[in-house]
Amino acid sequence: MTPTLHVSRPHAAIVLLELDGPPANGLGMALRLALEEALDAINADLDVRAVVLTGRNGAFCAGDDLREAAGRGAGQLKAVLGFNVLMDRVEACRVPVIAAIDGWCLGGGLELALSCDIRIASDRASFAASGVNIGLMASVVRLPRLIGEARAKAHLLTGASFDPARALADGVVSQVQAVEALLPAALELADRIASRAPLAVEAAKRAVAGGAADVASLVASADHAEAVAAFMAKRPAVFHRA
Repeated sequence: MTPTLHVSRPHAAIVLLELDGPPANGLGMALRLALEEALDAINADLDVRAVVLTGRNGAFCAGDDLREAAGRGAGQLKAVLGFNVLMDRVEACRVPVIAAIDGWCLGGGLELALSCDIRIASDRASFAASGVNIGLMASVVRLPRLIGEARAKAHLLTGASFDPARALADGVVSQVQAVEALLPAALELADRIASRAPLAVEAAKRAVAGGAADVASLVASADHAEAVAAFMAKRPAVFHRA
């Protein structure tokens, strides 16, 4: 089966991305290219306000496609560096990206999840910062930044798997759901984000990432004026990214 990235629009402002490369959604070159193209389309479409990223086949992502990697020869270094660039692109997506993690989330798959803004997991998810298990390293920046150096080292230096309860306790994920409730919960969260003032959501994401906090433009925005008017009129606000 050819690895595929399924792109759909469950709601007008939400894009759902589903990795589909059996058995464990390894990110070979074909899936990487598809993800890059999807990110380009999302960044260009100002009607998109949130993204949900998940995997099919009972897995989120097991990192690189090791079968493909074994045949790359001298091209492997370029492929590894390219993977890191792709993770930066996921992190820099214009709108929030929610990772809905079911099954394996290993090595580069964990790095993919960490590149997202919010992570939620199913109760059968399995995590590992497994770079050291295959003679590499991954998540050595994002994981310590998220959960602190001491907790991160316990994962990074052992490559041991950990369960959703540990992921929740360490702060890798923000909630754990039953398998059947995972995607609905992710879409509900995306809906909530999509209903907020989009300029403010995007600005907040940039500011958390270390960008300038441009409060002045938000104060002058039509969306802020709409929020105040809606509050005074005791009605829901309707935002238009203006």
